[in-house]
Amino acid sequence: MLSFDEEIMPKTLSMQDGLVRAKADSSAVSSGRIRVEDKRIINCNADVNQLVPFKYKWAWEKYLAACANHWMPQEVNMTADIALWKSDKLSDDERRLVKRNLGFFTTADSLAANNIVLGSYRHITNPECRQFLLRQAFEEAIHTHAYQYIVESLALDEGEIFNMYHEVPSIRNKDEFLLPFIDVLTNPEFKTGTPETDQALLRSLIVFACIMEGLFFYVGFVQILALGRQNKMTGAAEQYQYILRDESMHLNFGVDLINQIKMENPHLWTASFREEIRGLMQKGVELEYAYAEDTMPRGILGLNATMFKEYLRFIANRRCQQIGVDILYQGATNPFPWMSEMIDLKKEKNFFETRVTEYQTGGSLSWD
Repeated sequence: MLSFDEEIMPKTLSMQDGLVRAKADSSAVSSGRIRVEDKRIINCNADVNQLVPFKYKWAWEKYLAACANHWMPQEVNMTADIALWKSDKLSDDERRLVKRNLGFFTTADSLAANNIVLGSYRHITNPECRQFLLRQAFEEAIHTHAYQYIVESLALDEGEIFNMYHEVPSIRNKDEFLLPFIDVLTNPEFKTGTPETDQALLRSLIVFACIMEGLFFYVGFVQILALGRQNKMTGAAEQYQYILRDESMHLNFGVDLINQIKMENPHLWTASFREEIRGLMQKGVELEYAYAEDTMPRGILGLNATMFKEYLRFIANRRCQQIGVDILYQGATNPFPWMSEMIDLKKEKNFFETRVTEYQTGGSLSWD
């Protein structure tokens, strides 16, 4: 694991060298130049500042695809949403749904950004992957900005919305589930390099990619997009489409990262570890279903909590399959086929399917 004092600026180098280098294994890099075979996702001793030659081209291509997706919240017109929110055309249940939804997401993407910047980035010792993580961190900032923009546009009580992760149990419980796995990576004393710490890193990456971004976000996305399908909160729904497009890329990258670490470190992928992951996935489903019940105590928008139970089981099975874990719920089906048609499932690539053709340059959405 790289640390600034010990690895980035070893004592044998002086500031006059003009170089910031990771310590290199002299037997592996005898010429001083990085070879493809010297690179590894974690626990790599090669110079982390040398981007090329590429070993993980899929990471670089995902970075380029993400850059082609740039957008900003202010580009989305919120006039119709403001007029609708001021009218009597939204039910109390719909208003509750929107506010609880924003209450979770305003903090969730901030947690995601902190996890990357203060945690994951330090422990990934490959520059191609780090390049994507830098872009992802910026996108998480844009998402947090988007939720703030919606809150501001609707003149919602900022104190109420931004404190829901403390005050609303269904939101707080999800965040409390996530925080220990984030704390592992952000602890300045944590270092990889042993089977136990490497498993801790892998566990946290799986929770972050497959449960937080790949499961906890999905009830909220369906809810707001369902409003948009009924021509309600169309500006918010458009922003959520952009956000979910980004999150699909994040999920794809996370799955590839996890699978690459597994391939390079097969000793970490034990039967007991896989069962532990299945247990965490099941807990994630339970927490997200409790959130669905809280945000939708009665059926609205043609949706109800029972439908979300089946949807979450379907999504959890997919996450298990993507990282090579036995599925949890036999026969689970997708009750929201329009979600697949619009956004998410067809964007989720299998490992090493790196040609990204669905994502378009600039601020226009395209779901072809």
